[in-house]
Amino acid sequence: MIYTCTFNPSVDFFVEIDTLTWGGLNRIKNERKVPGGKGINVSRVLKRLGIDNKALGFVGGFTGQFIVEALQMEGIKTDFITVDDPSRINIKLRSEVETELNGVGPDISAKQFQAFLDQLKHLKQGDILVLAGSLPQSLPDTLYKDIIKDYVSKDVKVVVDATKQALKDVLPYHPFLIKPNHIELGELFDVAVHTPQEAIPYGKQLIDKGAEHVIVSMGDKGNLLFKNDHVYYANIPEGKLKNSVGAGDSVVAGFIASYVQQGESVEAFRYGATAGSASAYSEGFCTIPFIEQLITQVHIKTV
Repeated sequence: MIYTCTFNPSVDFFVEIDTLTWGGLNRIKNERKVPGGKGINVSRVLKRLGIDNKALGFVGGFTGQFIVEALQMEGIKTDFITVDDPSRINIKLRSEVETELNGVGPDISAKQFQAFLDQLKHLKQGDILVLAGSLPQSLPDTLYKDIIKDYVSKDVKVVVDATKQALKDVLPYHPFLIKPNHIELGELFDVAVHTPQEAIPYGKQLIDKGAEHVIVSMGDKGNLLFKNDHVYYANIPEGKLKNSVGAGDSVVAGFIASYVQQGESVEAFRYGATAGSASAYSEGFCTIPFIEQLITQVHIKTV
């Protein structure tokens, strides 16, 4: 079974206006509301790709109810812990440029946190656990590390999509997959990474520090996969950017979806890279037909 954990889920409120006038009245041209958070995005894309999974985490209030109901309408299994405060709302504003305003999120009590940890005890050998996104302020900064050290030893494949210290801390426990983008990769090593060639020595260091697979997404410059001593590059297919939100999560979901079906990581990388582009070129997330249309343009080469 695949489990995704979103510790700080949201209602993502997408707003489109022609021109933003600061300090004045703005009228919305288009709007939509969807359940959000990196783990939830992975769950939604996995389901679109025909892969059953269960979404875990914390939800509360009317916004939390919206999240649960929206996921269940998509056929996604959920087992969230209910908290007292409402789940956050993130505003994704699109006008001349894309602007994001992300909420803080609810407080989580010690009892609620323990209930979540008790859920994880049901994981068994062969399961996949996806830990993704930011942590609420009420949870310990070491949470990802604390979880992975308990479950990798049980032969659970743990995928981590986090940033900075949280990502560094999990490396000694051999995560199955980590996926920083090029900006996050640079932050890990206090450097600026602009090109795939610049990313290569740092991706290799993440492998040396313990990660089994590392995917570095480079936006319109492509994607890199690091595995053992090998580095693979996937180009970006042609298309028009419509929405960058969730593209990186689609890479993760596409990789997992292909891997559980074929058990081969290089082809899974190709599929995941294509899924990321398919989501970026769509108003929502990728679909199987669109991935199949684009994947003929995506080629893997050894760097």
